[in-house]
Amino acid sequence: MRTATRFDQRMYALMNRREGAPLFATAGRRRALVAAHVLLTGATATAWLALVVGDAHWALFALVALLLPWVVATGAINGATRGLLELRGRMLDERQLAERDRVRAVAHRVTTALLLAGTAGYGALLWATEVRADGTHLFTVLFAALVAHWLTPLWVAGLRAEDDVHGDADDLH
Repeated sequence: MRTATRFDQRMYALMNRREGAPLFATAGRRRALVAAHVLLTGATATAWLALVVGDAHWALFALVALLLPWVVATGAINGATRGLLELRGRMLDERQLAERDRVRAVAHRVTTALLLAGTAGYGALLWATEVRADGTHLFTVLFAALVAHWLTPLWVAGLRAEDDVHGDADDLH
């Protein structure tokens, strides 16, 4: 087994800082945090698509305004999970590695269901209406699928995180 590098140690320390703990101290707060992150992600992705595909210049201001809250929410979820998805495997114990595998499996099933629903819904729309697929629609759907695939593990981990029951002395690694 390889030893932890300075990068690993810095990331471990960063992911285990407790200053943001009030944001995710209870299950209700973690659910609210994940819900806020989902909404911020949707708004940010919509603004980015409006800028890139729709050429809406107002979207640049929306992106700038949404970026900081999105980053803070992402960091809070990573803090709630103590870096479960961000740390290298050598920095996690067996329990954490098993939980990371469970989170990824659940996220994979959720993403598969979202892709199935999206594909079926879009196929039904094309079949039942005069709407025809073009490059813009395809790009938008693929971008949405990419964002969902990328962030669903983080959301699942945030929802599955448990309340801290240990003191700071138990946090030594």
